[in-house]
Amino acid sequence: MFGDFLRRLTAPDPEPMSQPDASLALAALLVRIARTDGDYAQAEIDRIDRLLARRYGLSPFEASKLRTEAETLEAEAPDTVRFTRAIKDAVLYENRKEVVETLWEIVLADGVRDDDEDALMRLVAPMLGVNDMDSNLARQRVDARRE
Repeated sequence: MFGDFLRRLTAPDPEPMSQPDASLALAALLVRIARTDGDYAQAEIDRIDRLLARRYGLSPFEASKLRTEAETLEAEAPDTVRFTRAIKDAVLYENRKEVVETLWEIVLADGVRDDDEDALMRLVAPMLGVNDMDSNLARQRVDARRE
């Protein structure tokens, strides 16, 4: 089902992504970050659905469907680099900072800041072109909302 999408995503010089493809790539990246610690918790799943609904103006059913597709894509996808490259190519810098903040929301959704998730965030943020300071500010904003 996702073969064509993955071929386009892994092409040496991929074309800019359509909005639906960029949405799917971001959703798959959210799933990947949630699965990084080996505990894909219901709190993370619920948070992904809410974030997708808010970001893309989706109903709860549509957000859940997008997440389900993203789970399948994430399981089939070769690596995180291609997701981030696709998102970086499709999203303006200011919006990529929001993407990093969204990723931090997933990392912190289960109330545990796991070392593997932290390591993936240290890898992903720069690949999205977001510097450490902006990533840390995004994490602090998420932390402040949780308190």
